[in-house]
Amino acid sequence: MALIRIVLNGLIMAAEIAAVAAVAYFGFLHPFIFAAVTAVLAFLVGLRLEYARLAFEFPFYFEAGRAPRLWFAWMVGLGESVAKALLAGVAAVLTFSGTDTERLWLVAIVFGLSVYFGAWMLRSLAHSLGARPERWGYFRLAAPLGVIFSTGIAVLIWADAIAQPSISDISLRTIWDLPAQPSIAQMSELVFQLKQAFDDFVVRVISVFVPLEAARVLGIFLSVNMLTGFVSALYASIVASGVKRAEDVLL
Repeated sequence: MALIRIVLNGLIMAAEIAAVAAVAYFGFLHPFIFAAVTAVLAFLVGLRLEYARLAFEFPFYFEAGRAPRLWFAWMVGLGESVAKALLAGVAAVLTFSGTDTERLWLVAIVFGLSVYFGAWMLRSLAHSLGARPERWGYFRLAAPLGVIFSTGIAVLIWADAIAQPSISDISLRTIWDLPAQPSIAQMSELVFQLKQAFDDFVVRVISVFVPLEAARVLGIFLSVNMLTGFVSALYASIVASGVKRAEDVLL
């Protein structure tokens, strides 16, 4: 019996790793379809969870006997879900945009690691504290997973594995290399370079007040890459919820 349990645990862990790898590879292979799927998932998951949260929190926000009807929770939840879905979709595009295949592979690896860490954290909380992975992941993990992803990209930049373009480099490439009617891939590469240049600009501004190394650390928390946490948290919560259900059924 113990052997069967060990085997099932191994299979569930392998399935979890495969699911995370599939999500990261999907983003690498089809970034715009991935962004659309991410936005739809964020909306569908968010609408249900936002409504459940608001319905539960009404006694906290409103006086007894004067709480609005549940349709109000649906309306507010709908607005928040649409906003978060759009944010998740844009963050997904920014994460996997570009034409540099080598860089995108590295980004996909860092993204996959952040999703897996989030799923592992949610499973640990579920086992130790009885946390509900889908709810906790959707509402609480975006910031810490954004820090993990942003840190991973920053480390790759410091190690010169990912180029850090300057504004002048981007300007020259835009003038001389970008055609009059650029493709979507070319525009997405430009968007990525602008994002990196903005992060570098933020670090340079901060370095006026603090040492450069401290500015780089602070830049991790102010980077546009932090937005990827919304995407990582969504998929981490979905994967962790699937793993928790599998454990409940099989173990």
